[in-house]
Amino acid sequence: MDNEKKDIPELELDEETLFMVSQTFKALSDPTRLRILHLLFQGEHSVNDIADKLSLLQSTVSHQLRFLKNLRLVKFRREGTTLFYTHDDEHVIDLLKQSIEHASHH
Repeated sequence: MDNEKKDIPELELDEETLFMVSQTFKALSDPTRLRILHLLFQGEHSVNDIADKLSLLQSTVSHQLRFLKNLRLVKFRREGTTLFYTHDDEHVIDLLKQSIEHASHH
């Protein structure tokens, strides 16, 4: 038991940390956001490209990307009038990959 404790870093759970962790899990609890993140982990995509590939409305994609951007889970670059999005957090990629692996070993 003591060895297990040593493997976990001592991190403070202050109010800001608790809020950010809960918001990250909230982001990952939505199937549409999961689909978007999964696509972005594979590479950069425009809003229209995401909407086309996932059969979603552009307004839905934009709304979900705004939520993910506010949590710094995705980032974008502008090329003319087009925004290209990609993931912005390796930790969340790892968490998502582990969750997918866990779910597929049911």
